[in-house]
Amino acid sequence: MNYRNIITIASIFFSLVSCSQDDNYIGGSISGGESEIANIFPVPPSLWIEAESEPYYSAGYTGDIMPFFDNGKFHIYFLHDAQNKPAGKGFHDIHEFQSTDLAHFSYEGQVIPYGTTADADFAVGTGSVVKVGNLYYFYYTGHNGIAAFLQSNARESVLCATSPDLKNWTKIPSFKITAPAGYYNFDFRDPHVFYNEELSKYSMLVSTQTEPGRKAVLLHFTTADPASGNWDVQAPLYTTTPQENYLMMECADIFKMGNYWYLMFSENWSSTRGTHYKMATSINGPWTTPTNDMIDGEYFYAGKTASDGNKRYVFGWNARKTPETDLGNKDWAGNMVIHELTQNSDGTLGTQAPQAVKNIFSKNSNVEVDATSGGVTVNNGSYSLSSTTNKAMVTFKPVGKRAKINTELTLTTTTGTTGFVFHTNTTESYYKIVLDISKKAIIGYNSASQETTKIPFGLQANTKYDVEIITEGSVVVLYINGKVALTNRIYGRDKYKWGIIAEGQNATVSNLQLTQPE
Repeated sequence: MNYRNIITIASIFFSLVSCSQDDNYIGGSISGGESEIANIFPVPPSLWIEAESEPYYSAGYTGDIMPFFDNGKFHIYFLHDAQNKPAGKGFHDIHEFQSTDLAHFSYEGQVIPYGTTADADFAVGTGSVVKVGNLYYFYYTGHNGIAAFLQSNARESVLCATSPDLKNWTKIPSFKITAPAGYYNFDFRDPHVFYNEELSKYSMLVSTQTEPGRKAVLLHFTTADPASGNWDVQAPLYTTTPQENYLMMECADIFKMGNYWYLMFSENWSSTRGTHYKMATSINGPWTTPTNDMIDGEYFYAGKTASDGNKRYVFGWNARKTPETDLGNKDWAGNMVIHELTQNSDGTLGTQAPQAVKNIFSKNSNVEVDATSGGVTVNNGSYSLSSTTNKAMVTFKPVGKRAKINTELTLTTTTGTTGFVFHTNTTESYYKIVLDISKKAIIGYNSASQETTKIPFGLQANTKYDVEIITEGSVVVLYINGKVALTNRIYGRDKYKWGIIAEGQNATVSNLQLTQPE
């Protein structure tokens, strides 16, 4: 049902909702009637929507994303995580954003509802869209963990809905795939469907486990004609290695760029939680693991891709925290974050901000120094930080809800860290994102100095790194050299000071620039 079927309610209610959401600023709020979401890391807006059965309140968070490009437009389907889930009702119905440039979005409301307590899709899980002829097929996960249902049904299954126009979807009650013999029907989800030119058939990857043994696999099904509803099981496309020992490889994706095939999936149970990828010169493998196989840190999850025929982008969600404070626990769903994928000369993948997002930040703003401490030298927009035992730190005035920070950073020693601080109340309380040359990583730490997220990156002394930080609300994404990205959740970032820091490191921060939207 489209968002435009909005129940008219008192304007004072919208005012209260807007103020409440503005205080926390997750993002995504619109004021009733218009469709455009005025932020680059969207969540569902706060609207009452008239569904076929009953109205629902759309405020919530963006969960697993299922992007599909068609006729010049990105249809960005996602699992809707409602702020308030009515008792006895299902959850994670599929909603949609649309965009032509991945910097401006409209909200289209619910497209596939969850079912009843007796249905396989009492909860809806991740899937994918494929076009066959003039018909679109949406393969998605059905999940029902209710005890009465489990007495005679698998907990998870692959279901299907079809549409002639990407707007009106009809569930196909007769279609269901459950785990075949030798695989675990308790975890059997996230179908990814694509046309396999090697086989001249359609392929479906499903995330599941072997049974017995509980080894994570991406099981492979094929069909010559999706309209038939008949899918034949094949050998797994990939099985976790003893070294990885992944429990589940969720939200799989497979695509080709240049001469390489890439197999992408997310894993949430190991020491390297997040979105990973493998690469090969053939769709049939063998699949190799690059030195850094992470697309981002663990606060960017369930990355799946779509291409406009020119560039390819990966769509994931930046986890929120519960409670929504710096020291809260990581929780499922949050804001949508999109990276453009690039390809290095060795075939490995890089990440950078979409150009349309960069273009939003066109207004130059002054960087206002608030205070300095430790060994700091300031010279016309450049900062030399010298730290052996005591940290060196410069703090700047708050920059508000949306900002882009660009700078060049050079580390001169082979130990210690240099980076950025946010939500800075004092010189002792802040969230920091640092380049750690000895650990060869970029790491985010909360105000209790607990590591929250990191991405491997081979840092070297006396090398200049181009750093770009794009932030909106509590979402902070740091890019280096257009090669790696690290997404963070930093509550209060927009209201408090930020700065640069060095600990056990001598570094130079030069050409520091701040830009904001016009």
